[in-house]
Amino acid sequence: MSVATATKRPEIRTELPGPAARQIVEADARFVTPSYPRPAYQLVVERAEGVWVEDVDGNTFLDCNAGVAVCSTGHCHPEVVRAIQDQAARLIHMCGTDFYYKLMPDLARKLDEIVPVPSPTKTHFANSGTEAVETALKLAIHSTGREKFIAFFNSFHGRTLGSLSLTSSKIAQRRGFKRQALDVVHVPYPNTFRHPFTGERTDGPTASAAVLDWMENRLFKTTTPPEEVAAIVVEAVQGEGGYVPAPREFLHGLRRICDEHGILLVVDEVQSGMGRTGKMFACEHYDLEPDIITLAKGIASGVPMGACVARADVMDWKPGAHASTFGGNPVAIAAALKTIELLERELVANSASVGAYLQDGLRELAERHE
Repeated sequence: MSVATATKRPEIRTELPGPAARQIVEADARFVTPSYPRPAYQLVVERAEGVWVEDVDGNTFLDCNAGVAVCSTGHCHPEVVRAIQDQAARLIHMCGTDFYYKLMPDLARKLDEIVPVPSPTKTHFANSGTEAVETALKLAIHSTGREKFIAFFNSFHGRTLGSLSLTSSKIAQRRGFKRQALDVVHVPYPNTFRHPFTGERTDGPTASAAVLDWMENRLFKTTTPPEEVAAIVVEAVQGEGGYVPAPREFLHGLRRICDEHGILLVVDEVQSGMGRTGKMFACEHYDLEPDIITLAKGIASGVPMGACVARADVMDWKPGAHASTFGGNPVAIAAALKTIELLERELVANSASVGAYLQDGLRELAERHE
């Protein structure tokens, strides 16, 4: 009997971690890089289905974070599993940078239909979120001929050297890596409760106005000429920064600044995209149209995939400018197509319903304990 049908509640059968889990943790410490930021509770997963995760000692847990924002259709959704199995039986790999297969334009066409980037778009496929961001950075430099970038404090965009230049959520991610690879200026990210400069209680419009004014009348007039900025890279909802939704006025202010100065607006939806906010993309809550959007995590229900989707006139680079051996792997694309189908069928609506219920409860708690 499956984990999902056999168990409707968490069940702890051993001490944690259990004896089998401890052996694996010890082997991991011996042979695997210590740079992974594993938490103290040392969960060693054996299998999972739906919202339930079972460890190697038979303990069952409720997964409240979807495999760290990845399993957008739940663990091992049977339709996704079948799509993976069917594709693996036909074709596991054929390098999409050298050859063609139908699934690649199929998924690119589907993304063109659903992303908030103005159509027509083109898509570059990668294997992860940080690779999708690296693609966006290279594309912005190539398209604009500029080298500077603007990002925001408490942001997370990945850990490879280019994307790490944008990331600013934890000092541990930067310590020891010397100077950043790219010329990036970090700006405060407006919070709807605290003023970005004074820390006093505020609201979204006020916080947004303060940040936008600082960018235009301080940053652009002292250290960072706007005509040298290739792109502004922003999360519509900061992830590692505390799950902070951007104020509407802020994102539309960035869009205006980009339009006025020929800067590309890159929205990183690696964490917030694929139905997690009650819409397919967080941008949709703001009626925001970025020039480039980066996707990963929930796009393929746990199969490694990333995508950088851009306006077609922006993604106009020549053959050889950027490529990936495994990006757009046929099995990953099959999983992504099925994932999007399931999200559109019912799961985005479910996210909106459950999210509204959770928000109402949290607001009630905040009002009672303010």
